[in-house]
This record gives sequence, structure tokens and C-alpha cells, in this order.
Amino acid sequence: MMEITSRANDAVKTAVKLRESAAFRRERGQFLLEGARLCRDAAQSGIAVQTLYCTLTAQEKYAEYLAPLRACAADCVRVSEAVSAALSDTSSPQGIFCLCALPDTNRARWKPGGIYLALNNVQEPDNQGGILRSCEALGGAGVLLGGGCDLYHPKALRAAMGAGFRLPVTVTADLPALLRESDFPTFAAVPDSDARDIRTVDFSGGAVLVMGNEGNGVSPAVLDACTERITVPMAGNAESLNVAAAAAILLWEALR
Repeated sequence: MMEITSRANDAVKTAVKLRESAAFRRERGQFLLEGARLCRDAAQSGIAVQTLYCTLTAQEKYAEYLAPLRACAADCVRVSEAVSAALSDTSSPQGIFCLCALPDTNRARWKPGGIYLALNNVQEPDNQGGILRSCEALGGAGVLLGGGCDLYHPKALRAAMGAGFRLPVTVTADLPALLRESDFPTFAAVPDSDARDIRTVDFSGGAVLVMGNEGNGVSPAVLDACTERITVPMAGNAESLNVAAAAAILLWEALR
């Protein structure tokens, strides 16, 4: 097995840049993934693993996770602890990283009767990842991403816990057009008392639930493309819900 011990190695520099830059990820068609479980989940979900990087300590500690990775990785490289620290986005790296090919997220895949989430410029990686995780756990059919956080941001990947590899995810530069082309009614989630109470909506034929930006909500262009506005009734003086919390509530009610 080849070994890299220097942070100045070109492969290490490329991997670090892939971790840091969404534009570079798109340019190269690759992303860097970190962590024993996430790397294994990616491989088992059909993500193309091009290079597996791991430390000697990780080889001994995470043998059960590394077995399926070694079987599918095109190349395996041992790295020093110093290189592992350079590659990592965490304070306590496990010492396992995968350089993966970006999957195709350009084509929407509609499931008859499915409940979908559309994220309109959601910015925070933790929110986006948490929404994907909830969507998978509650039985959502897929996620549409229109702007905002990059799907392969390291923090978003960790928060999603592999859900982004298993769910159908569509990334679009024109969310209003995609919503108009869908086969389902589209509902914009808003914190307005005059919007329709979600408990009165029949979702049995399928739907797209649209979640807006953390600070500005659903944009006017996206709102105009939606069939209807819906809301979660709130008590007290709260003006709105965190977008990840709202998405989980909407999904639960729509899929109930």
C-alpha cells in the first residue's frame, strides 16, 4: 500500500481543497468524505469511491468499516497522523477519508404519491443535513435543493448521516421551474396566520413541501410557483420555527 507522510503532497492539497471549496468540487466532479461510518455508507449506497485514505491506527481500529471500502475503492493509500489532521474537518479525526465521484443530481425522479421536500436557499449545513436525515427517517420520497448550502459541505454530510447518499436528491438552479413541472401540488411553508393549517390538507396524492431560507423564508419567485401556502400553528410569542424542526413536523403530518 502506498503511503503519504507529507502535508505538501499534491494529492493531499487537492483533497483539502475539495473539502473547502464547493466550486472546486463541481469543477473536479469529486468530493472528500470523512469518517468510518459515512465512508462505508457511501460505498454501500453506490457512491463511486476513487481513493481510500486511512491511517495505520484506523486500519486496526475500524477494520469492519474498512473491509467494504477496500473492496470497492479504486486505490488505497495509507496516510500519517499529520496528513490525517490536515485532511480532517474535525478536532478528533478517525483517520479514514474517501475521495468520491459526485453522483448525478441533475435529474428529478418523481415517485407516484411521494412526499418531497424542496429547500429554497437553506444556508446552514446543520439544517440541511438534519432535514435530509429527517426526510429519510420519516419516509420522504426525495429532496430538491434550490440554492443555499452545498450538498457535499463536510458539516452537511455529517448532519445528514448518510441520508444524502440514499435519498433521491435533485440539485437545481431554477427551483420555480422545477416546481411548476412537478406532478404534485406544491406547498410553501410560511409562518403566516392566514396560510392554510397543515392539519387540514390532504396529502394522500403526493406533494412537494417547500422550506425557505433561515432568515428570509421562501423567496417571492418560489412562492409564486407554489400551489398554496401552508403553516404550522404556533402557540406563545414564537414568530417562526427553525427550518429543520419545521420540515420534520411538516413531513410527519404529511406522511401520517
